[in-house]
Amino acid sequence: MIKAIFFDIDGTLVTSSSKALTSTREAIAAAQKKGVLCGVATGRSPVRIQQITDNLHLDMFITYNGQYVYTADEVIFEEAFQPEVLQEIVAFADERHRQILFGGKDKVDGSTTLLMGQARWVKKVSTYLPKWFPVQTVKVLLQKFSPNRRKVRYEQLEILDQPIYQCILFSPEAEDEKLQALFPKCSLQRSNPYSVDLIPKGGSKLRGIDQFLQTRGIERAEVMAFGDNFNDNEMLAGVGIGVAMGNGRTTTKQSADYITDTNEADGIAKALRHFNIIGE
Repeated sequence: MIKAIFFDIDGTLVTSSSKALTSTREAIAAAQKKGVLCGVATGRSPVRIQQITDNLHLDMFITYNGQYVYTADEVIFEEAFQPEVLQEIVAFADERHRQILFGGKDKVDGSTTLLMGQARWVKKVSTYLPKWFPVQTVKVLLQKFSPNRRKVRYEQLEILDQPIYQCILFSPEAEDEKLQALFPKCSLQRSNPYSVDLIPKGGSKLRGIDQFLQTRGIERAEVMAFGDNFNDNEMLAGVGIGVAMGNGRTTTKQSADYITDTNEADGIAKALRHFNIIGE
């Protein structure tokens, strides 16, 4: 029996226009009416999470790829970077003039380019970029011609005085192996070809889900999860029923127990009906 359902956000819970389908709203409400807890498991920050989820009424929030877990009533789990690890990341970004964001509890700050990239309209436009789009070339241009090119651009940010749970680095997929060698005390989580999320070693959406489940006495076998990208693979493979969206990556589909329709074509509602979580 499924007692909790976790949804990735971008490419899963909402459409390319950052809107939740009417069928998704109705399906989640129907599941909750039956006593099933419904929430998100996302690489997104807690900042403006209601807006990001299109004001859906959700029960729990696994954010920053499992590093900050909470409900409306309490913070259940949080794990920030150790100071020395964070300093290594800051030094790397400053010395190499990299575009990076630092995620705290109430704020995300850093590269103005990446902050703009978090905007809804940019994410909508990015869905139309061809696969051959030269991410590596853009990275080099940003490093060389950024208007904020300074040696201590990030070191002086006020946000670094508070716990940082995740760093978002503008980086192509080809750089993953190099970054993992540079930051052995970090885990890399990727949800798009253009940027990578750095979190404390061992962190993941699945680990964040486990933290929540422990407080409710729910087993993984009683959990369903939906996702579409790399950082969902472990989660889909680890829960009772993993559902990949029809628009998901091939490896994500391979990690799942079931492949539903796309996030634009009632994929969530169809899967919940398929598994009899909700009625027709």
